[in-house]
Amino acid sequence: MSGITETMTSWLAEHGIPDWLIPFLVSILPIIELRGGIIAARVLDMELIQAIWVCMLGNILPIPFILLFIDKIFDFLKKHKVPLLSKIIIYLEDKAMNKSSSMEKGEFIFLLLFVGIPLPGTGAWTGSLIASLRKIPLKKAVPAIFLGLCLAAAIMCTLCYGFPEVFAKMFG
Repeated sequence: MSGITETMTSWLAEHGIPDWLIPFLVSILPIIELRGGIIAARVLDMELIQAIWVCMLGNILPIPFILLFIDKIFDFLKKHKVPLLSKIIIYLEDKAMNKSSSMEKGEFIFLLLFVGIPLPGTGAWTGSLIASLRKIPLKKAVPAIFLGLCLAAAIMCTLCYGFPEVFAKMFG
């Protein structure tokens, strides 16, 4: 993912997008999300604290819309039988439900770790989709997703900026 993110970052910078906006835009994108945003921020030599704020904001922005409206959008699209979209929606629903089948009792912890541990196919977008499809109450889903983003930010910042710099900025 870092190669794609670096290429995208360079392309956006070459086309006049301000440096602070690039990690924000990268963090909004599904699949890439905050993980790619932190990489983009590092490529641009953005200060650590600014990188965290910009990327967190970018990744958080779409989450309320997913939590509140994705099931209604999916129902509408399936009802109107748009062939390609219906197949994609069914695939996404199956994938989200399969990833979450073992989370019955530990929904909060599962969601937090699912969003927070940077692995392929995980993140706030998919975590929000799982929460929405499984009808997890917002009062449980929102804090779990937010704390998961904090965990993902800590992991990615440590990987991209290095442990000494992250530790000094946060605790020094």
